[in-house]
Amino acid sequence: MDAIAPKTFDQVPDRDRTIKLAILAVGGQGGGVITSWIVDLAERNGWYAQSTSVPGVAQRTGATVYYVEMVPEGESTPVLGMMPSPGDVDVVMAAELMEAGRAIQRGFVSPDRTTLIFSTDRTMAVAEKIVPGDGIADSVPVMEAAREVAKEVHAARLELLATQSGSVISSSLFGALAGSGALPFPRETFEQTIEASGRGVKASLKAFAAGFDAVRGTAGVQEATRASEAPDIAAPAPAGPAVAGPEKMRQAWDTLLQRIEREFPAEAQMMARAGLKKVVDFQDVRYGKEYLDRLAAMLRIDEAAGGAERDHDFTVAAAKYIANAMAYDDVIRVADLKTRGSRIERVGADVRVTSEQVLQITEFMHPRLEEMCGMLPASFGRRILANEGLSKRLDRFINKGRRVRTDTIRGFLTLYAIGSLRGYRRRTLRHEMEVAHLEKWLALASETVAEDYGLGVEVLRARRLIKGYSDTHVRGESKFDRVLSAVPLLKGRDDSATWLNRLIEASLKDEKGDMLDGALKTIRTL
Repeated sequence: MDAIAPKTFDQVPDRDRTIKLAILAVGGQGGGVITSWIVDLAERNGWYAQSTSVPGVAQRTGATVYYVEMVPEGESTPVLGMMPSPGDVDVVMAAELMEAGRAIQRGFVSPDRTTLIFSTDRTMAVAEKIVPGDGIADSVPVMEAAREVAKEVHAARLELLATQSGSVISSSLFGALAGSGALPFPRETFEQTIEASGRGVKASLKAFAAGFDAVRGTAGVQEATRASEAPDIAAPAPAGPAVAGPEKMRQAWDTLLQRIEREFPAEAQMMARAGLKKVVDFQDVRYGKEYLDRLAAMLRIDEAAGGAERDHDFTVAAAKYIANAMAYDDVIRVADLKTRGSRIERVGADVRVTSEQVLQITEFMHPRLEEMCGMLPASFGRRILANEGLSKRLDRFINKGRRVRTDTIRGFLTLYAIGSLRGYRRRTLRHEMEVAHLEKWLALASETVAEDYGLGVEVLRARRLIKGYSDTHVRGESKFDRVLSAVPLLKGRDDSATWLNRLIEASLKDEKGDMLDGALKTIRTL
């Protein structure tokens, strides 16, 4: 049988010339903008186009599906579809990698018909953010599925290209559509459509060109965007970065860095420097010395347990998690971070504020009575919490949501004043409680590593369960205590470290703790 040559667009019968496009985008990604551009583009080229949309749940818990059908204009008005149907879509566009995966799951992408165009950048879903540990979905299966089920795939870091151009992803995605050749329209008419919109034209055209160039002439996922390859990540800052401040404090900082190089093994030095930087930023240089003192004590225990033969895993874990424990999130810390100039600059960059605009920032805060008492002198705070009647009366006043506008003088100065109390922190009830919890944890790790090296390392790593403040911190600490309650049950087992690691992972994957409860029951029956 003779091979059948592929049909050109002009050779397709009229009844088959309807082009169907589905665009999946979440809030803020300009899905409505690109849909209107596609409709205008079709009409500009003498086609009849119709668009519809089905909104998802707002703010990244669900995407809006925009649907466009277009057909060459004829003597009568055509009847076009209102929604995409599985296996009946010519072009699928997704402003985010996982939305491309959802389009594949819904059957919009078919190997004999569909051109799939998407950005490989990620916008994390709420389901990914609320996981206590690493809840980021694996992107590799999506990339592999795209290669298998689509007729053509055009993928690039379109969000990054748009940001670099000072625009939004709708512009670069529109450029990728033009570059893919999926529509029978010349590039000039795409650009004319953007120009006719009249807003942000220069930046939009720049992003359009970047998206066009990123996919032009490349059918299949570009090598630079394959999920199996590591993304472009900025090189880490060199160890011991230059710091600004009074000469005496800089000398003290340099002394601590020299101590790390002098006293700690090479395997632990990078983590120790990162930990030192974190605790000094949290409190002061003297606090950094306390950190190194604790770490040096863990190193001595590590050496006695044969850590030199195990790449000092115990010391490396201690360097990381002692720093995290010492730099806990109290009210003072939260207020300090929210009023830093670097944060305000980052928020401004995220929302692309211009010099002609005023940036408004509203902080949502919900302190509990425990956080307020934690800021008081230790003895005073304990007395309040011990008085049940007084605690209930104060809790009714304190335990409520608050909105603080840090773009106003009053709101900013309020948080700034609280954030400046770091010098007083050591006298607070919260600091006393954190130090007591820290010392108890390190004592358990030290005792355990002498008997079971791997289990001792996992005891240190369990600290990753504790993070945040207020209710988040309470839930994390509860899971931490429950996980470590299994240590006595695991001692003496060959797979003790593996089982404790399973408990940690179960806690990180399940916010409610059901998986952890199930794993603990299993251990008790072993």
